Amino acid sequence: MAKLSFLVGFGAGYVLGAKAGTERYEQIRRAWEQAKDNPQLQGLAGMAQARADGVLNSAKARVGLGSSGHRSTTSGTGSVPRARAASGTTAPASNSPLPPPDTSGGV
Repeated sequence: MAKLSFLVGFGAGYVLGAKAGTERYEQIRRAWEQAKDNPQLQGLAGMAQARADGVLNSAKARVGLGSSGHRSTTSGTGSVPRARAASGTTAPASNSPLPPPDTSGGV
């Protein structure tokens, strides 16, 4: 279905472009060249690129991808890394269950 939509759009663009002729093509090309050389547009493009890079890096950090694009593992065994204690050291693994949550309502 997507291929059919592309072909229909391509065909419509070709027919409309052929009707517009060379003069319209040259007009569009000159407008593009002027816009491309505009410093304000270049500044906006730079800001948009920086924002996109920031969003991409944020998404990579959330997913756990390093700068190389590969998933980073801290344990090296492919298992889930252990939680870190407040001092920054890795907490020892424990097989004992967690205590039940405090439901007394006290502060």
